[in-house]
Parts: sequence; C-alpha cells; structure tokens
Amino acid sequence: MDSSTTAAPMTSDCETESSSDFSWWPSWRPTSMSLLKTAESKILARIQNNLWARFVKLPNQDRIWTLTLTNKTVHKPAEEPPKTPLVMVHGFGGGVGLWVRNLDGLSRSRPVHAFDLLGFGRSSRPHFPSDAAKAEEQFVDSIERWRQSVGLESMILLGHSLGGYLATSYAIQYPTRVSHLILVDPWGFPERPKAENQESQGTEAVKTFRPPRWVKVIAGIVSFFNPLAVIRAAGPWGPGLVNRFRPDFRRKFEDLFDDDTMTQYIYHCNAQTPSGEVGFRAMSESLGWAKRPMLQRVHLLPPSMPVTMLYGAVSWVDSSSGDKAAEIRGKAHTRVMLIDDASHHVYADQPETFNKVVENI
Repeated sequence: MDSSTTAAPMTSDCETESSSDFSWWPSWRPTSMSLLKTAESKILARIQNNLWARFVKLPNQDRIWTLTLTNKTVHKPAEEPPKTPLVMVHGFGGGVGLWVRNLDGLSRSRPVHAFDLLGFGRSSRPHFPSDAAKAEEQFVDSIERWRQSVGLESMILLGHSLGGYLATSYAIQYPTRVSHLILVDPWGFPERPKAENQESQGTEAVKTFRPPRWVKVIAGIVSFFNPLAVIRAAGPWGPGLVNRFRPDFRRKFEDLFDDDTMTQYIYHCNAQTPSGEVGFRAMSESLGWAKRPMLQRVHLLPPSMPVTMLYGAVSWVDSSSGDKAAEIRGKAHTRVMLIDDASHHVYADQPETFNKVVENI
C-alpha cells in the first residue's frame, strides 16, 4: 500500500492509465488523468474531517484509489472499542468524488473508506473478460484484495447501483467480512421480462422500469460499443455532452460548486481508457438488466447478515426488487426504505436523510 498521506490526491498524473489501442485519443479528447486529479482535488477540498487519500496496491499490481476519513474533533476513550468501519462502493461511471455530501457526516462516528472501483475513476484500468461471471469475479476479487491490503477484518459494506450489485456478490462470497450490507438503489437485481411475456405484461414492464433519457441514449449504443464510447467519440464536445445529458449532477451539488466542477469530474472519470465499463458490458444485457440477476442469488446471503435497501422514491430503479429480496430472505433481517424526493442518486438528492439512516445502522 502506498504510504503517502495527504488531504488531496498527490501522485503522478497518469499512473493508473493503461496502454491501449486508443492511445492517440487524448489529443482528440480534452481529458487526462491529470485533469481528473485536478477536478477531484477541487471536490475533496470541501472535506473537513481527516482525509487520507492514496493508492492501495493489490498483489497483482493493480492500484485502487482510496479515501479514508476519520473524525478530527472527537477523541473516544481508549477503553471504548472502535466502531466497525463503513466501506462505500460507487456505481457505474462514478467515483469517490460523488460521496462529497456524505463523507464528513458519515465519518463523525466511525472510520469511512471509499474507493474507485477497479476500472473506474483513478484506479487501474485492466482488461476485463467478456464472460459475465468472470467479469463479476474480477470486480469482487479486487474488492477482497483491497480489503486485505487495507487490513480490515470486517466492515459495513455500502454499494450504490452497480456498486450495490457487486457488494451483494462480495457479501455472498465473503460473508464473514460483512457485518451489515447496505444497498442503495442497486442495479441488476430483477430478471429481464421474457419476450413472450412482454406484450401481455407491457403495462407492468413500463411501470417498473422507466429509465431517464440519458440511460436510453446509452442503452441504444451499448450493444455495439462500450457504454461510454459516445463520450470519448465526441472528442472536444464530450464535456458539453455530459452537461447536456446529465444537468442533474450540477443541480445536485450547486450549493457546493457554482460552476461545472461535478460534470467535469464525471466527464474525466468516463473519458479515460475503457476498462470497468467493459466489465459492466459483459455483465449486462442492456443497462437495465443483469445477465446474472442478483435476486436469483440473494438467498445465498447468510440469514444472520442484516441487509438494508434504500431506494429513491422517484428513481428509475424498481424498488419492488427490495420487497422481493426481503420475501426471499424470509425471517432474516431485511429492511427496505423509500427516501422521499430522491432519484437514483439518493445520497446526493437527500444527503441529510441518507446520512442519518446510514449513521444509525
């Protein structure tokens, strides 16, 4: 594990970018790991608590960009046992910067770790296999190797969207390491309706899965290209494309930043060499459905593991999957909550409510 400690990222600009056939694209795309680092540093400058930002090196030499936060103002008695740390896993196309509304609040009472998933953000961008199970395993294995490298014995594991899917897979494979599983608008739980049933159940299908326009646009190209190829192919128009299709990101954080900091961060996270999105494409039939739906495996979670599922009341993700998961788990502790006035990004839409729920777990 790298030993440098700093309140903001401090590494060489392109350490996590792998070589690829697209090495000529940076001259066409207005992005680089250096620009991503700069955008992220501006976001992390809002953090008030103690922040340790560094790369965690895995045994296979992959590197996971990691934040660790602790409360700088509270000093607990030595005899009081430390609280189980919280580990936060972002969703597709995201990164640690998106937790800026949550990191200070959640680290008041316990240590908090957040990391860029393998293949996303500033983490290493290795090759991913085209097989769904193998791609999923590569993600999950990187989380376990990260845990070992950081030295965590157990954790409260929180995952948003794709991160929720991977967190569940991890908890199934390494149940002794997860004391509580928190799933925030998790992707990939329901099965895709069979074609022969879609006509008779058309009304229900529309009701339970109505993705926003940006999802439909990306879904339209995902079967031919990697999901975020359109951002890279847009070249110098890429940042404007993100602003056009994701203006919500600017609105969600407008009280923190009065410019395009957040959309610039999203752009630079996703305009780099494709890697994690390749793994995601292997795991998905389209952006709405997983090839290996998690509802088929949720029964493998141990009954002793408490699970909390948080959904945005106005999210495009179907919250009934949470009810089905609770039904499958029977008497095991499974709590499903809807957060009012929150969309898919629950943690950013209603940060105070979100933080309170998580902090009280």
